[in-house]
Amino acid sequence: MNEKKVKKNIDGILLLDKSLGDSSNSALQKVKRLFSAKKAGHTGSLDPLATGMLPICFGEATKFSQFLLESDKRYRVTIKLGIKTTTGDKEGSIIQTRPVENITLERVEMVLQNFLGTIQQIPPMYSAIKHQGKPLYELARQGIEIERAARTITIFSLECDEIETDSLVVDVHCSKGTYVRTLAEDIGEALGCGAHVAELRRISVTPYQDHPMFTLTALEKLAEEKGSEALTQLLMPVESSVQGLATIQLSTSAVFYIRMGQSVMVPNLPRSGIVRLYTENRFLGVGEILEDGRVAPKRLVQHI
Repeated sequence: MNEKKVKKNIDGILLLDKSLGDSSNSALQKVKRLFSAKKAGHTGSLDPLATGMLPICFGEATKFSQFLLESDKRYRVTIKLGIKTTTGDKEGSIIQTRPVENITLERVEMVLQNFLGTIQQIPPMYSAIKHQGKPLYELARQGIEIERAARTITIFSLECDEIETDSLVVDVHCSKGTYVRTLAEDIGEALGCGAHVAELRRISVTPYQDHPMFTLTALEKLAEEKGSEALTQLLMPVESSVQGLATIQLSTSAVFYIRMGQSVMVPNLPRSGIVRLYTENRFLGVGEILEDGRVAPKRLVQHI
C-alpha cells in the first residue's frame, strides 16, 4: 500500500521559472506536490505560451500575494510583424496578413516612444476578465465579442533589442494589468502591418529583479539528489514580497493590541499608506495608517 505523503506547513516564496506549455495553475500544482506543501498560490498568471518568473507563495506568504500581483513586471517579447491572429499570439488562428515595409530601427524607436508613460489599453477578448460571471476567453471561443472598457496602465520603458525584416525583440517594463499581447498588436498597427506575439518571457517581478529563478526540472533534480529539505533553502522570506514598504517597529504592548485587531499609536509614522510591522526585528505583517495617525493591522502572520 502506498503511504499518503504528509503535507507540510511551508512559508516563503519560490521564484519559479515557468516552462513553455505549462499553465500557471498546472505549474503551481506541480511545485506544490514537489514541496508537499499544505498551502500555495501563484501571483499573476502567465499564458502557456509564456515562460519566466512566476512567484509561488507558500503558507503565510499567500497573505501578501496581492502585493506581487500589483507590482510592475519586465518582459522580453518577440513580435512577429505582418500577421494578426485571433488571440494576439502564435497560438491563435490567422485573421489578417499585410506586407511588412520600411521597418528600420529609427522608425521602430519612434513608434515605441508613443507607448511610453501612462496610456489607455483595451484588454483582449482572450483574457480572464469576467463578463456576467464568465471569463472573456470563453465568450471569445464562441465567437462572441464584448465591448471592453479601456484600462489605465503605465509603460515605464520599451527598448528594441533586435530587429529583423519581419520581427522585433522588445524589452518591456510595465505596470500591473498590462497585456503584452495587446501592446504587441498596437505596435504592429502603429507600424502599419499588424503583429502578434511569437515568444514571451517574464524576466522579473518587482522586487525580485536581481534574484535567480528555478525551473521545475532543476527543483526535481535537487529534491532527488539532496532531499526535499534542500528545496526550502531556495525560498525567499515571506516579508520579501513587501520589502518596498516603510518599516515600523512596535513595542511589546503595541503588538498585543495589534494582534487583537486594534489600531495603535506609534511615533514617527508616515502620514498614510501601508507599512511593514516588526517587533524586535521579527516580521509581524503589514498595517495601514489611519486618518487619525494610528496604525491598524491589515495582514498579520501567525506562526513564523
